[in-house]
Amino acid sequence: MRIARWYVLALVLAIIWLSAKPLFKSRELGSKERPINLMLTPSTDAQAIIRNGEELGAYLYKKTGLHVRVSVPNYYITVVEAFGTSRADIAIMNTFSYLLANSKYNAQPVLKVKRRHGELSYRGEFIVRADKGITSLSQLEGKTIAFVDPSSTSGYIYPSEMLKRQNIKPKEEMFANGHSQVVMKVYQGEVDAGAVFYSPPDTVTGELLDARCKVATQFPDVYDRVKIIALTDPIPNDPVVVRNGLPHEIVEKLVSALLDFQTTAEGKAALMAIASVEGFVRTNNSDYNEVRNLVARYGINLEAQLKNK
Repeated sequence: MRIARWYVLALVLAIIWLSAKPLFKSRELGSKERPINLMLTPSTDAQAIIRNGEELGAYLYKKTGLHVRVSVPNYYITVVEAFGTSRADIAIMNTFSYLLANSKYNAQPVLKVKRRHGELSYRGEFIVRADKGITSLSQLEGKTIAFVDPSSTSGYIYPSEMLKRQNIKPKEEMFANGHSQVVMKVYQGEVDAGAVFYSPPDTVTGELLDARCKVATQFPDVYDRVKIIALTDPIPNDPVVVRNGLPHEIVEKLVSALLDFQTTAEGKAALMAIASVEGFVRTNNSDYNEVRNLVARYGINLEAQLKNK
């Protein structure tokens, strides 16, 4: 009987140990049980982004020893709200999402993406039909202008501010709800001018990469019939953002690893697939003050805009 009692006691202790064992595992941030949550910008090709994002996550673990869980939410606003519930520790996000995450949850930018050939900013452009005889911004006084949408930095906010600074008052303004749609309205003569994104030509091939390229397959003569007459001030590229309270030593490990990742062949390919960028440079809140001030001046409801994306 004594042996039986000892056997039962041993069995009970074994069951208790097996039940409690998971509680003794490391729960430190960056452990396998509590990985760093990295969110990437929503995209129509989410699966491709996740595949390359997992490659990024594996590299971060290799360089830092921190386990990383990668996810791609369906909506921009989801990334923002994840910073408020600590479901996101770090994210590559667009500028409007960052501005809202910063104002609501004090999320901080630590890196800024580099686009083609190391570009750290982009611009908006004003376009007109080449046969309209318009060659300067001042000639848009009393004309009809198509913008992209109220939340577009390159397709509305910066171009509109440019007109206001020069006291140019259009006869009519409209939103076409897309860069391609604006180009088409100008191409077809429905408006006198339009505002869309600008990217400089490829320095190697000379390929034109501004918004007109969006319709060039359908209308190969668009570069002849639609011309650029003015560029806006530079607009800072999208940031990499960390949540408020993420330990400084973890932030520095992640930032250093991301800067290393961009120097590798696999890193270059993955970043191009994830966000169409070449890499990163360090940044801070002040780099986005101009955008922040313009958003406030134009009374843009960031939360409402992001919920529609």
